[in-house]
Amino acid sequence: MKRILYILIATVTIGSLLFSCEPVEDRENLDAITLTPENVKFSVTQSPSNENEILINSEDPTVIPYWKYVDATGNELGHSNKASDKIIFPFPGTYTFYFTAYTRGGSVEASTSKKVTVTTTDLSTITTDPKWGMLTNGSDGKTWVLDMVDPVGWSGLDYPTKGGDSWNWFPDYASNSWVMPNKNWGELHFNLDGGYNVKVTQTAQATTAQTTKAGTFSFDIAKNRLNLNNGVELLYGGDYYGDVSNWSDVKVIELTATSLRLGVKRDQDRDGEGIALIVFHYKPKP
Repeated sequence: MKRILYILIATVTIGSLLFSCEPVEDRENLDAITLTPENVKFSVTQSPSNENEILINSEDPTVIPYWKYVDATGNELGHSNKASDKIIFPFPGTYTFYFTAYTRGGSVEASTSKKVTVTTTDLSTITTDPKWGMLTNGSDGKTWVLDMVDPVGWSGLDYPTKGGDSWNWFPDYASNSWVMPNKNWGELHFNLDGGYNVKVTQTAQATTAQTTKAGTFSFDIAKNRLNLNNGVELLYGGDYYGDVSNWSDVKVIELTATSLRLGVKRDQDRDGEGIALIVFHYKPKP
């Protein structure tokens, strides 16, 4: 009888140890946030030798910095997590920097933002990468249309990198005409004439009616991301609009002087096939 009692006591004790442990001490030992929004220290200055170059600097070495910068209409142009960085604005305009300091106890957003005004155009700061020319043809502009040889395909979210979700299927149209009707679906135009300009003319699915939207865009070459602003959405063909919730956040799959593949995330697939990229293929307008 005593042996059974000992076993019961041991079982209850072990059970209490297993199920009563909570990370209360870890939460209580976190450093309190002593930094206030008014005391966050950072600087934003224009380079004395080139006003298109903006120098940003976090003046507190104990924090992890996060910068966000937008144009005059609030479109986010980029971000940085460096203590010191150089940001290039090739076009005239007023730009605003927001700074957040991350501490051990949490994040603190600076109470004030910093504005800079650029009055000159300097395309040399971005055209050093040939992909800008491939996409936009500089200030002269470049217009893309769907390549009906293989206008649409599908891929994993990680394509074209190796590993992960990196499958793809880009069918030819001759054998897969079911993907969309063969017609004029409109055009996609980029130029760098005084700004990051984009214009999309979209043909309706069931008719030849067209609508045109114009705005700005941002192109992050390192991350292969293209963002369309001001309500502009990616040119597409076929019955795919309902499968995607965001047609302005675009992944650059392929970019050469003669070929452009852009993908949008299929996150609300109506056929139950799951999340993937719908990849549209474009060629320069003849």
